[in-house]
Amino acid sequence: MMPLSTHQKKYLRGLCHALQPVVTIADKGLSETVGQEIETALSHHELIKVRVRQDRDLRQQTIEALVHSMSADAVMTIGQVLCLYRPNPKRPADKRIKLPKA
Repeated sequence: MMPLSTHQKKYLRGLCHALQPVVTIADKGLSETVGQEIETALSHHELIKVRVRQDRDLRQQTIEALVHSMSADAVMTIGQVLCLYRPNPKRPADKRIKLPKA
């Protein structure tokens, strides 16, 4: 997967504003069940919001681990909210997020 351009990230950030967080990661961190929920949501929606309720240093580590383990792109992080994007080529073409050209 090619890295997202600045223009594509801006487009995805715009789409992300209307979304509600689908998963909250709390003090216990990234458990297997939480990982499965995020995996399912990413496969189904391609673009999701995740709330990471941890202190700042731990939050950054969790976000990096999440992006790496899900093979997703972090579109934006604002405070405790993270927006993840991962295209799903198996979704019907009319349901996929169409990114602008880089």
